Amino acid sequence: MAKKVGVIICAAGASRRFGDRRKKPFVDVAGRAVFLRSVELFTNRDDVKQILLAISSEDKELVDVKWGANLKFFNVKTCIGGSERFETVNNALALIKNDIDLIAVHDAVRCCVTEKWVDEVIAAAARTGAAILACPVVATLKDVKDSIIVKTVDRNDLYEAQTPQVFETELLKKAYDSLNNDPAKKISDDAQLMENLGHMVTIVETDSSNIKITYPNDIAVAEAILKSRPKTKPQGYAGPYAEAQW
Repeated sequence: MAKKVGVIICAAGASRRFGDRRKKPFVDVAGRAVFLRSVELFTNRDDVKQILLAISSEDKELVDVKWGANLKFFNVKTCIGGSERFETVNNALALIKNDIDLIAVHDAVRCCVTEKWVDEVIAAAARTGAAILACPVVATLKDVKDSIIVKTVDRNDLYEAQTPQVFETELLKKAYDSLNNDPAKKISDDAQLMENLGHMVTIVETDSSNIKITYPNDIAVAEAILKSRPKTKPQGYAGPYAEAQW
């Protein structure tokens, strides 16, 4: 029997590095808001039974007014995130339905992931309990202190973590319970919580086209990646204002 998947899409960040009047999740990439492109990666999947869009409280009115009709049609619920990513995921976890087997945590601004990669990472998590997308590091890496190179880092066996990251529901909740017991812990992603628990995390290898939009010039890169791929549209009726928003 196929696992039931819940999706947490993280869009509550402050976008401090982005340097635009709009936050990253709400900028347009090839005519649609970045976070909508990320949402639609999951809306037509038979195994996805719940989608939560975690946003900042200050963005709730914007999201409700501008995109609320489509989110409602696709049964995407919004929830309020925190100032840190781990707080955002933890808040959303409290709203996950009891019958959800796997939880996929995805960056709202990572809109170029392919259906194939999503299929593979969910399948890997169903087998092992924890799996993430990751691509091999190809750049030469330098350890730098005070603008001086300390050493060149060996990039063999190094991977860049990406999303979605998918975990068994009870395992992820256990991981967050352990974090709550020590709120001073700093984590970079959910996979690190699994490592702290001693649970092995499987990687599904991708490439650098699964870009995370961080700076304004990343938008043009994302648009070029999407343009290079076959065009797909949501199947069936796409909800009100489809042409404008989806």
